[in-house]
Amino acid sequence: MAARPSWRGQIRLALVSIPVEIFPATKSGRSIAFHQVHEPSGQRVRYEKIVPGIGPVDRDEILKGYEVGKGEYVLLDPEEIEKVKLESRRTLELTQFVDLSDIDPIYYDKPYFVVPADDLAEEAFIVLREALKKAKKVGIGQLAMRGQEYVVSLKPCGRGMVLETLRYADEVNKASSYFRDIGDAKPDPDLLDLASTLIDKKASGFDASTFENRYIDALKSLIAEKQKKKGKRVIQDDSPDRPAKGSNVIDLMAALKKSLESAPSGAKAPAKKAPAKKAAPAKKRA
Repeated sequence: MAARPSWRGQIRLALVSIPVEIFPATKSGRSIAFHQVHEPSGQRVRYEKIVPGIGPVDRDEILKGYEVGKGEYVLLDPEEIEKVKLESRRTLELTQFVDLSDIDPIYYDKPYFVVPADDLAEEAFIVLREALKKAKKVGIGQLAMRGQEYVVSLKPCGRGMVLETLRYADEVNKASSYFRDIGDAKPDPDLLDLASTLIDKKASGFDASTFENRYIDALKSLIAEKQKKKGKRVIQDDSPDRPAKGSNVIDLMAALKKSLESAPSGAKAPAKKAPAKKAAPAKKRA
């Protein structure tokens, strides 16, 4: 069964409109689903929609309401909300073009794959993709979907393009309020050199497939262990999660040197050269 697009519409660049479809570029990873259970009875806890003085109500009788005063609501049905007039519901107009490095990664939210909607749209789609690639720019605009309007970025990705929703400025906390207590001291040059060497030794290309969700595996092991013990309490780790009190001063130089000795190299070793012909023995240097 073909995936359903999250959004259908057109990308507009000045007078050019390109029909496109966008699809989620990511999916939910492995997870463990828990239910709330009433321990004495072993029964699952259920939640009902209840109106005070009336009791449980049918879901079909529920509308969205915006509180305009104490206990006073303006009610909106789904069709009214869906029909809100907003051009970005069907059109993504590219209004800015910026360098990729101009966008702080903290603003990125969710990625989507963008493809031409049909064969007729393909030529214009390819032109836009290649123009962005040649200019080394990212297109910026706004798009409405799932009851929200997003700021989005658009950039080339292989044969297609990737659209990423961005957070608004008021959704991002100011870093200065968290970092202001960190001092302005300069690092020791020798320590900095050691840390840089350690980073260089571990440097490699990013490969997401080398990482697995170990927490899910640990939870599954815990569930299996508890099944064997017929529900008896199982505590696998008694150590506190907070760092121990007291001094945490260590010999940083020694720790970095030890890390460097034990660190496996991330980058591939260069190919060995063929052995050179033996030269005449040179005098030993003092």
